[in-house]
Amino acid sequence: MKNTIQILSLCAIVTQLTACGTETKKTALQENNNEVQLVEISKPETAIGDYLYVTASSGLSLRKHDNLNSDKLAVMPYGTKLKVLTIEANEKMNVAGIRGGMNKVAYNNKEGYAFNGYLSELFPPEKGMNAKQYIEDLKATHSNTSYFETTGGTASNPSNTETVLLPTTKWYEAYAVAQKLYDIPLSMAFPKVSGKDFQTIKNTKKPDHLSLSELKIERRDNMIQQIIYSQALQRYDSSVTITKQGTLMKIKWTGIAK
Repeated sequence: MKNTIQILSLCAIVTQLTACGTETKKTALQENNNEVQLVEISKPETAIGDYLYVTASSGLSLRKHDNLNSDKLAVMPYGTKLKVLTIEANEKMNVAGIRGGMNKVAYNNKEGYAFNGYLSELFPPEKGMNAKQYIEDLKATHSNTSYFETTGGTASNPSNTETVLLPTTKWYEAYAVAQKLYDIPLSMAFPKVSGKDFQTIKNTKKPDHLSLSELKIERRDNMIQQIIYSQALQRYDSSVTITKQGTLMKIKWTGIAK
């Protein structure tokens, strides 16, 4: 059943957010004459005293000093909520193709440094979590987050599509969310930002019940333009497409019965 897209009360959102100091432009969904459009709203940037979440699936190291070779104080599990003590805005480090710096954070009565490329202001979903519920929960703190669903196809080959818009421009952040919501195998690591314009990565750990499990990356000038994960079963195909849409990241999942 096709869900109706909820119209955001933009005036209320803008009034609420513009009262919060430093701002950066964001966008939200608005329905106008039955067409979905993107409109700009304002949202405060991460500041000292705010909280961020660990998005690295295997956990993130808390280090004594602001470099990756410093002594390790702890490993903070996926989903851990950390208080920000200082912010490193200079993305001078590159970890597995993800750029960032070392924020000073507080964790379990310890203070140390963590690579902020794996930190997010969006709380990360648990693996297999329902996408609609995740977005509803996320809206409590990020009202410009959106989810909608459509059905289509034919009687013999029905299809279902879910679309999620996240208030971030970070490819890794969107990929990490998509990996949890739509069961992209953990063996399919986030692809390198630079590389061939068109690349296909096969899942070398593909289970026998899948006839296809692969990641396709489209780049332009060594910048990712699109990521598509596809898998096929005997009677069902699905794909997850990640693109950037203005100042939002768009995740689109489609399933087709055959």
